[in-house]
Amino acid sequence: MDTVALAVTDGMLHFELALAHEVFGAAPDGVAGPWYDLVVCGPGPVRAGRFLLEPDHGLDRLPRADTVIVPGWADVDEEPPADLVDAVRAAHEAGARLVSLCTGAFVLAAAGLLDGLRATTHWAHTEVLAARHPEVEVDPDVLYVDNGRVLTSAGKAAAMDLCLHLVRLDRGSSVANAVARRLVVPPHRDGGQAQFVTTPVPAPDHHPLAELLPWVLERLDRPLTVEDLARRARMSSRHLGRHFKAATGTTPLQWLLTQRIRRAQELLETTDDGIETVAAATGMGTAATLRRHFHRTVGVPPDTYRRTFRARNRPGPDSGERHSRP
Repeated sequence: MDTVALAVTDGMLHFELALAHEVFGAAPDGVAGPWYDLVVCGPGPVRAGRFLLEPDHGLDRLPRADTVIVPGWADVDEEPPADLVDAVRAAHEAGARLVSLCTGAFVLAAAGLLDGLRATTHWAHTEVLAARHPEVEVDPDVLYVDNGRVLTSAGKAAAMDLCLHLVRLDRGSSVANAVARRLVVPPHRDGGQAQFVTTPVPAPDHHPLAELLPWVLERLDRPLTVEDLARRARMSSRHLGRHFKAATGTTPLQWLLTQRIRRAQELLETTDDGIETVAAATGMGTAATLRRHFHRTVGVPPDTYRRTFRARNRPGPDSGERHSRP
């Protein structure tokens, strides 16, 4: 069972803390096997917004966790507490995976864990983070960044995206989707998607893509092109691209590839279909094409991905094997 520790102190943002607790605190209905062992670690009673929390353990518990999550830090004009920074650094040195939600990135940066890495935080604070920590490559235009053992997210909803990404890495797409269904949130938004879209998205029933996206998801086994999507949406390819950028922060082709990869993950986890069959079912055409795109996107070949999640789903002690995107 993986231990997830929430590192808290006075001044934490309660929203990010609560959503991490909701995701990792209990398994969704129908998911077999052990869930995460969630612990809350802090220097004593701490205040998050208007809430007073009593942590389960002190900050010295962090180095014994498999994953340490640092929720948002409210006052980015102040340096985070030294005891929190030291404990987070010690956890990293002990081999823990470190995750920041929203402005929790300021804590990881203060600990030196983001030096030389790409990272993100809430778009309103990216300039402050970059100015205070010039050794960090701050990317203001993404939802989250996965560097393997160090991960950072933008604010609010993007923090949920990163938490679901962690579940997907650890337990597979079908389990992450089950968590998303319980929380009534989208099951996957790619980390490279823009975190701030300047064009407001109209109500779903009236949005130009409202009918197109479900239509595409029902036809992922077909060799769809941008022209096919534009024809279905009754607009030019250029016009379609503008709508996709405004609504999803990415291009039609990249969105389509992401959906094909996610479908492949589900099939690899839940069926015994051969790679050629999975390639056909996801519109990839050939096993070679699937392997190339899958390895580049997920970080491991389809065969390895299947063995990993099949092993995790078998009864018995956890194998301890992990895979994450580079």
